[in-house]
Formats: sequence, C-alpha cells, structure tokens
Amino acid sequence: MIRNVILLAVLFIPASVFGFDAAVKAPPETAGMQSLFNGKDLSGWNGDPKLWSVKDGVIHGETTVENSAKGNTFIIWKDGKTKDFELRLSFRCNATNNSGIQYRSKHITDGKVSNSWVVRGYQHELRNEVTLPNVSGFIYDEGGPRGRVCLAGEVATWEKDGKKVIKSSLIDQAGFEKLFKLSDWNDVVIIAKGNHIQHYLNDVLILDFTDNSPQQALTDGILALQLHAGKPMWAEFKNIRIRDLK
Repeated sequence: MIRNVILLAVLFIPASVFGFDAAVKAPPETAGMQSLFNGKDLSGWNGDPKLWSVKDGVIHGETTVENSAKGNTFIIWKDGKTKDFELRLSFRCNATNNSGIQYRSKHITDGKVSNSWVVRGYQHELRNEVTLPNVSGFIYDEGGPRGRVCLAGEVATWEKDGKKVIKSSLIDQAGFEKLFKLSDWNDVVIIAKGNHIQHYLNDVLILDFTDNSPQQALTDGILALQLHAGKPMWAEFKNIRIRDLK
C-alpha cells in the first residue's frame, strides 16, 4: 500500500523537478490561415530559378556542384510581410548543410551582395541533425552580429547588455531525439507578437524568446526560405500558411 502511494506521488511530481519542463503544445490551428504555395508553381515567390523549383507538389531548393549557391541565397515570398503572425509549414532537408526560414527580415539589394536574393534578419534554423545545440529550431541572426540568438530548449531575452537565459529546459537531448523525425517531414510553427517569439517543432514548444534589444530587435519584414552556400544540399517545403495576428 505504501509503495503504491509513493509511486502515485512520483507520477504527479512536476517534470521541472527532474530538470526538464513538461511539453508545452502548440495552439490549435485556427480558421483564416492564408496558403502561400499552390503546390503547382512558384507564383508569389522570387528566387534563383536555377536553384528553386516545384517537385512532386512541394517547393524544392537544391544546390549541386554544377549549380552552386554564390553565398547564402533565398526564395522570397512577395505578397506580404511578417509583423505579428502565426506561420505553419512542413520541411525536410538533407544533412550536408543547413537551411532556414527567414521572418521579419530584409531583402538586401544595395552594396556588395553575393547574389540577387540576399536576406538578413531572424532565421529559424533548419537542420537534419539531432545533437543539441546544432539542431532545427534555434534563432540565428542571418547577416547580423548576434549569431545564435536563442537556442532550442531556451527561454531567453536579449537586453541592451546582451542575452539573458532564464532557463534551458524546454527540451533536452533525449527529448529532441524522440521529437525530431530524421530525414523525414517535420512540422514548424512560429508565432511572433511584438517582441515575443515562440518556435514549435512537431507540436512542441522548443524556444521562447523576447527581444528587448533597443537597436537589434526586429518587428516587421519579409518571409523567405534558405539554401546555404557550401556543400551541395537540398531542402523542401510544403503546406506553407500564415495568419496575421492583428
């Protein structure tokens, strides 16, 4: 009897007591999401036609030895911005290089740029890896000075004197290995309201970031998808939809 009582008590101890948080689920998808890809062609998108195409009903980006990327390059959604928004999509990529989802970003056309599709701003990192911290989901400052702004697993802020990690227990190594579908489709949800940003992977919150930097916080900008310079790689995207959170 005593043994059963102890077992029940352990089952109801909050997960945080053991050094990790109970999984926070993504909010249910609501009506009114706008589809950004018709599954047939790249209408509404602007990218290097040598690198981006539609293949088997998904957006397919690929670099090869013959068709390499001259610097990081992007396909840009032309028909809207990302201020306060909820973005949902599915992706998969191979492991030779990383990809990304740019939001609240800027298309750079002036100065010395490596190609016609250079984008800078917040990036949701995409990787076909499961070893923390080099995994999908962290925020990277593409083209900016801050590098890895907030890692998968972290609740963090960025203040005028730099980054402050409140906790890093949203997900651990074992949890990520269980959550991520290696070499398969994974679902992403990005929700941004004001300076507060959340990233969800396969319905689980993996990052919570508040950008209080007076100089570097981004509040609006374009949406784009990345092909990384370097080794040949491919990345694919489908079911891309967005909702304006006014």
